[in-house]
Amino acid sequence: MNIETPLFPAWGEKASEPTRTERDSLGSMEIPAAAYWGIHTGRALVNFPISRRPISIYPDLVVALARVKQAAAMANRELGALDPAKAEVIGRVCEEIVAGGLHEQFVVGVIQGGAGTSTNMNANEVIANRGLELLGRPFGGYEHLHPIDDVNRSQSTNDVYPTAIKLAMVFGVRRLIEEQRRLVDSFSAKGREFAEVLKVGRTQLQDAVPMTLGQEFTGFAHTLEEDIERLGETIPWLTEINLGATAIGTGITADPRYAEAVRRHLSALTGIRMLTAPDLVEATSDAGVFMTLSGTLKRAAVKLSKICNDLRLLSSGPQAGLGEITLPPRQAGSSIMPGKVNPVIPEVVNQVAFSVIGADATVTAAAEAGQLQLNAFEPVIAHSVLQSVMWLTNGCMTLRLNCVDGIRANVSRLASQVEASVGVVTALTPYIGYAASAALAHTALTTNSSIADLVVAAGLLSREEAVRLLSPGRLSGLVPITAAITVVADDPDNGKRTPAGGDNLAS
Repeated sequence: MNIETPLFPAWGEKASEPTRTERDSLGSMEIPAAAYWGIHTGRALVNFPISRRPISIYPDLVVALARVKQAAAMANRELGALDPAKAEVIGRVCEEIVAGGLHEQFVVGVIQGGAGTSTNMNANEVIANRGLELLGRPFGGYEHLHPIDDVNRSQSTNDVYPTAIKLAMVFGVRRLIEEQRRLVDSFSAKGREFAEVLKVGRTQLQDAVPMTLGQEFTGFAHTLEEDIERLGETIPWLTEINLGATAIGTGITADPRYAEAVRRHLSALTGIRMLTAPDLVEATSDAGVFMTLSGTLKRAAVKLSKICNDLRLLSSGPQAGLGEITLPPRQAGSSIMPGKVNPVIPEVVNQVAFSVIGADATVTAAAEAGQLQLNAFEPVIAHSVLQSVMWLTNGCMTLRLNCVDGIRANVSRLASQVEASVGVVTALTPYIGYAASAALAHTALTTNSSIADLVVAAGLLSREEAVRLLSPGRLSGLVPITAAITVVADDPDNGKRTPAGGDNLAS
């Protein structure tokens, strides 16, 4: 298919397909006879063969458009600007769309010129032609129900489109938050399961002090929980709309009472309290809210990707890597190395994060590029944000179901690593001092001896004291090592210290 060929998804390229003729101010065009869309959509299909991805890939956007059109019809009927019979049939069609019907007729590409006009006209034409069908009229019989004069009454793309994409984003963000909560619960459950599993912590990829695997996974849960709160904070910003602004914010062609009426009806239809922006001129030209949401999505994606990096590191090996946990094997990992299994689920979520990061840069550039009373680049903003929301939602779901829920701890390997770790000496520094602890660590590394054996052999602590201070609970911080520490007396041999109050470590 070359670029000159009309990209009619419902028509293909069959010249023999029945057509109908529609006309606009530019001339006439043959439209597939069975298509619910019309000439404005047809021109967009020819003009924008860019993404080859129709707006119907975002069902939330299609539903949001239907709700906006339905609310507009109700408001216009209430104000006497639209015949009640026409308003009723528009409402019936919109309910069909909300229920999942006609989505395949929303065919214009997600990337388009015209500030979203093609998307708005696609919705107008589908609603009009389905309404004509319900009225027993032929497709294209717009004298009975017109896409612009009736379906688009009191509206402009410039207030319909930003309102619809904001509403679609609210739908999507709510779904993302639900999936994030499920992922948080999954990590929290693993935190409880691994609560007693001691391991070596790491900083800068070097051995650090001990902790539990449960603490690590609980930390993952808490960091994701913070993003749920941040995303929730963006929703009120998205509910501020500019319906009634029409072309540039002055409300031309709309009844002065329309903005409040359509806001009220849209709120009732969606169950979401929508607010009319206090300055409709500003609201029509400003894209700041999309940058806020996109930046918050990027924050969530970066943190989720970091967790996936950790899961890949912790499961690396299984023989020559860290090998602390085992991820569920999901598929063969190599076409040449038998038995190899790769961490494909964290890897795909990493790639989701990379895409979200790039999408945020796109949104930033598009928001800045608006001029005067309109931002013409909201289509790429909508596509970037809606894709990020969708991919993050799906990424959280697959990470939970296909990875986190099935993670196993390699307990014996973790125990042996802790036993051999010199990082445990940090727990002894309040008692024997930093210099003595450093010397023990050096000896342990060079002789492959345990810290407990060395500290007892050096006469710095008794076996009982060493065992108590190096117990899993104290090492992981679950049991406090000591209260305040004071030096009882200068000891030229080892600078040995004891807890304040003369605690002999027996408690």
